[in-house]
Amino acid sequence: MKQTLELAFLTDLNKTVHLQIPNPKTPVSTSDVTRAMDAIVAANIFSFPTGRIVKKVQAKVNSTDSSAITLGQ
Repeated sequence: MKQTLELAFLTDLNKTVHLQIPNPKTPVSTSDVTRAMDAIVAANIFSFPTGRIVKKVQAKVNSTDSSAITLGQ
């Protein structure tokens, strides 16, 4: 199963941006994610066409499980 940690932030232009981190270290703890998101906001290192990150909004772990389907001729 593949997992992705998705972090959502609000920009100074009042738009939402998402950062996706593949294969996060598990278990994902609320305190670690909160600290990381606070550091991202404080560092002010990301700039998007929709603005600069100014506030954390949401974090979630998305899990994907896939299996191949054999097709007949």
